[in-house]
Amino acid sequence: MASSAEPEHRVAGARPPLVTRPLLLRFVTVVGSSASFYLLLSVVPAYVQSVPGRGSDEAGLVTGVLMLATVAGELIAPWLAARCGYRVMLGAGLFLLGAPALALTVSQSMACIMAVCLVRGLGFAFTLVAGGALTASLIPPERRGEGLALIGVMAGVPSLVALPLGAWLASHTGYQPVYWAAALIALVSIAAVWGLPGREAAQGPPLGIFAGARYGALGRPTGVFAVTAVGAGIVVTFLPLAVAPGHSGLVAAALFVQPAAATASRWFAGRRADRRGAAGLVVPGLVVSAAGILVVALTGVPVAVVVGAAVFGAGFGITQSATITLMYSRVAPSGYGTVSALWNVAYDAGMGVGAVGFGTVAGLTGYPWAFVLTALLMLTALVPARWDRTAAREQHATRKERALKAGGQR
Repeated sequence: MASSAEPEHRVAGARPPLVTRPLLLRFVTVVGSSASFYLLLSVVPAYVQSVPGRGSDEAGLVTGVLMLATVAGELIAPWLAARCGYRVMLGAGLFLLGAPALALTVSQSMACIMAVCLVRGLGFAFTLVAGGALTASLIPPERRGEGLALIGVMAGVPSLVALPLGAWLASHTGYQPVYWAAALIALVSIAAVWGLPGREAAQGPPLGIFAGARYGALGRPTGVFAVTAVGAGIVVTFLPLAVAPGHSGLVAAALFVQPAAATASRWFAGRRADRRGAAGLVVPGLVVSAAGILVVALTGVPVAVVVGAAVFGAGFGITQSATITLMYSRVAPSGYGTVSALWNVAYDAGMGVGAVGFGTVAGLTGYPWAFVLTALLMLTALVPARWDRTAAREQHATRKERALKAGGQR
């Protein structure tokens, strides 16, 4: 498989500027898509449940449709981007994320709500895949790890703020203002898209998403990241249920330190990857993530729950940064859309599978043992992680040997 991959180990020297005008415009679209999505993530299910005659089943259904549409959109986005280009796809994604929210201001029917969730899920997927690929093209290869980490921060902070803010606004101002806010934030962000460079996806041989998944250099880090995302889905979904009643403050603290630690460690890992390569961070990130889940298993010890959540968050952030940086370094620019899609599918599918599977296991074993089993499951990903590290070393040695031979022939 042809690739114009950059070397994983950078040579220290003059560093090109990272934050350029196009990247600043990309920040606007990142904040817009993330804030719009998370403002309604918990508000729409609550809205459904507030309608007389509807219950938790309908509330869960709308979230399920949203996430299913997101995964489906991530699978088809590379194919569409190859024909339309990343910039057009990003603008379309923001429109599909924002405009349908206005329909919620005029209808309470389940059919309308489901259709809105379906379209918004597709729109969010397009912003993730096309936006991620465009971001990779805007960042100098020498600073890719740091740049991707910075984008992660720009997406993570709005999600931390918008998720609780949406629920607060709905309870204090009603649902209508939240729908308008989510729509306008996404739609206004479209203005920044047209200031981005028109870099099209078809600048080389296209790489399909299924071919990319079968390509070991992409498939192995994708699998490792998916396993760590399983832990993220479990912590977010079940930590409030696993801790004894009366410890709401403890749960809130744990759910705050987990993404905060992930954001900080992602930044650290991105900077280190630019200097020493990303491949060496995958195994440590995986081990730290599993260790955090193992500590969380002590659900009866308040300090352990908070510390475990923080440790897991740190490991998860390292794994996020290492895997995405590694994957982008292994493809030509024409494959950026596929990398973005694979990584985001691993994220969403891992979280979904973790939430569903953990619930079944916990019903049989109880929460503490279910957390222990999750940690052991995560450690099984050490096998593909080590395979990938070995393959990367062998490939690096082969390239070095070829370069020496070529130099000798000259």
